[in-house]
Amino acid sequence: MKVSTRLVQKGRKARSRPGTVNLPVTRASTVTFESVADMEAVQKRFDAGEPIPTYGMMNMPLRVAFEELMVELEGGYRAATFPTGLAANAAAILACVSAGDHVLVSDSVYVPVRRFCTRTLARFGVDTTFYDPTIGAGIAGLMRPNTRLVYVESPGSHTFEVQDIPAIAKVAHERGAAVINDNAWATGIFYRAFDHGADLVVQPATKYPSGHSDVLLGAVIANEAWWPRLHQVAFDLGQTASPDDLFLAVRGMRTLDARLRRHEKSALEIATKLQAHPKVKRVLYPALESDPGHAIWKRDYLGASGLFGIELVDCPKADVDAFVDGLERFALGYSWGGFDSLIVPQNIWKGGRSVRPWTGGPLLRISIGLEDPGDLWDDLAHGLQEIGQPRRNAG
Repeated sequence: MKVSTRLVQKGRKARSRPGTVNLPVTRASTVTFESVADMEAVQKRFDAGEPIPTYGMMNMPLRVAFEELMVELEGGYRAATFPTGLAANAAAILACVSAGDHVLVSDSVYVPVRRFCTRTLARFGVDTTFYDPTIGAGIAGLMRPNTRLVYVESPGSHTFEVQDIPAIAKVAHERGAAVINDNAWATGIFYRAFDHGADLVVQPATKYPSGHSDVLLGAVIANEAWWPRLHQVAFDLGQTASPDDLFLAVRGMRTLDARLRRHEKSALEIATKLQAHPKVKRVLYPALESDPGHAIWKRDYLGASGLFGIELVDCPKADVDAFVDGLERFALGYSWGGFDSLIVPQNIWKGGRSVRPWTGGPLLRISIGLEDPGDLWDDLAHGLQEIGQPRRNAG
């Protein structure tokens, strides 16, 4: 079956009586069993090689359904649930490293992941080196005997560099290192991370999988070799999520394929118009032929999501603020992946990069939602007129 069919039909083993299309919300901290044999069978399903008590944390129907759908979405062997995307990122990293290890992390990584590496990992004796996201096979020059992990995020946060993940993964595996792939931008619909060398895939389900900006949730999907380590970390840290949030995420994933294709179509239409606008210096969107990462995107990806960046022509901050504040159909806010369109100025030049700093002009990130693209374009075109206009002195 195609992934769109699997996301609609899978994850329903635990049906209610009478049968319902969606699994009902089940809130519980204790589960009971019909017999010792039944308990042992369930425990074996969740123990990942070591007997563990099976509480409501592990085997509730909605969590099982969510993890099954995550595997259908991304591939891999098994998945673990986390209360946020950042918790998923952190747990995936912890599954791969020990004190004294060295990790390589893309310089364009999600900033909270960078902070986790430089602050928390450092406290426990794990050294991090940030690398140019466009390095490709050149990452071999940064590998050390104790390098245990290469972390990739493609396209990169804010600046949308497309990484040559197959080349990076080949080097990492030759040196005995694992590869974690943050696949938030494309999801498994548009990028098959395991096919390109990932060992663990992080999916912040807060974004496109849930799709309605009302859930905090994350997942890590592992291949068979790395599943025991991931499972141990998730269980030892007591990670799970609310059944209400899991219900919303499972419901959202039923329409993920259709939503993503609408996001892609609208984003491509608007990005194409923006790159021709005189107030826009360039658009950072791999689906555009003008983008530096287009060739790799075209080779490895099956589509593009609704998230991209724009660099404005040089202008004062007051012009950027007026542009953003004047928009009526874009909300000003962080995160993305929901039905509504968002815009937010990026301040990466103030920190967060050590290898590939941002040297361009004013940068904004745009998330195209499910509104009519014509309405969105009219709003952006009107707002861009504010750039370069004379402004009265507030004093």
